[in-house]
Amino acid sequence: MLTINSFRSFLQRSSLLKNARRVLAEPLGLLGVVLVGTIVISALFADLIIPHDPIAINPAVRLAPPSWEYFLGTDHLGRDLFSRVVMGGRVALQVAFICISLSLGFGLALGMLAGYGPRWLDNVLILIFDTVRSFPTVMLALAIITLVGPSIETVILVVVVISVPNYGRVVRAQTQSIKNNAFILAERSMGASMSRILGIHLLPNIVGPTIILASMEVPVVVTIEAGLSFLGLGVRPPTPSWGTILNDGYVFVRNSPWPLIAGGLPLIITTLGFTFLGETMRDVLDPKLRNNR
Repeated sequence: MLTINSFRSFLQRSSLLKNARRVLAEPLGLLGVVLVGTIVISALFADLIIPHDPIAINPAVRLAPPSWEYFLGTDHLGRDLFSRVVMGGRVALQVAFICISLSLGFGLALGMLAGYGPRWLDNVLILIFDTVRSFPTVMLALAIITLVGPSIETVILVVVVISVPNYGRVVRAQTQSIKNNAFILAERSMGASMSRILGIHLLPNIVGPTIILASMEVPVVVTIEAGLSFLGLGVRPPTPSWGTILNDGYVFVRNSPWPLIAGGLPLIITTLGFTFLGETMRDVLDPKLRNNR
């Protein structure tokens, strides 16, 4: 038994390495890995990278242009923009990781129940998904924030509520496409429980596409967080956020363009990086797309 498990583990590792090499062999995939790696590493080691305290005020150097001391210049309070951008990346990725983890977990559970469960449960869940999706994103976010109050926790709640129906519908479609396959019918004929079928047989076959979807949702979550913070409804000052940096840049754009550039550039890099990586992973891992190339 140990030998069989070791062989399976080796096959899984070799398959993972093979897919990783395929992603890196693609120019867009390599570029995506470099951009995403830069963002993630800067967020993880932000405390070691930043040259100044991101919330320290120094009016003597307010709205200063980029220099060797202040790589991206300073804002209207004299705070170092480079340090604020790096720490803002940590906040953005923390919010994105928590939101996507919760959304993916709830989406997988509800989607598999909708696709495999009884017809009435499918109808109820689809009705809930469509009801949530029918609300405009901004209006739903404003309604929730008005009731709960602006904070990072509220941003997470808003994104999870908005995102769960998207994952749920994808998982439901994947579940329905394979629930009548021979290996599922064989398990049912042997009396396997619903939880065993969902957890052991269905989940491994549908988690791949949802992981790819999750990677492409990262820039969406980051943009929502930045947008709410830009409106003053997300991360509260003085905590650095790309949205608040953008808001400061918009207010003082006639005095200095650097805060606006410093707030917008990381959003562009994040969107391009995760989009390139997600699309390349989709092309590599989807057999239909891979065979058509």
